[in-house]
Amino acid sequence: MPIQHTVVFRLTHAAGSPEETAFLADARAALTSIPGVEDFRINRQVSAKSELAHQFSMVFADDAAYQAYNDHPTHVAFVAERWVPEVAEFQEYDFVEA
Repeated sequence: MPIQHTVVFRLTHAAGSPEETAFLADARAALTSIPGVEDFRINRQVSAKSELAHQFSMVFADDAAYQAYNDHPTHVAFVAERWVPEVAEFQEYDFVEA
């Protein structure tokens, strides 16, 4: 069963800053290079109801593909080297069709 993995987050960087732009571009390059990642999207929050400004969304064919992504060295490195120091707050959601 396909899994839609999403994470909604706020960066430590100012909106529109070169650091924000670099983070989003580097995330796209790193995460889409991992086998099994499908339909990768970066979305920007437009509602004033949340301080979480961005969303990454991607789809995995099944749980095995999702687990392989989580354990992939590129994902592990991105989380340690970029996500942890540059993300101020986040919520993660994983969905399957109801």
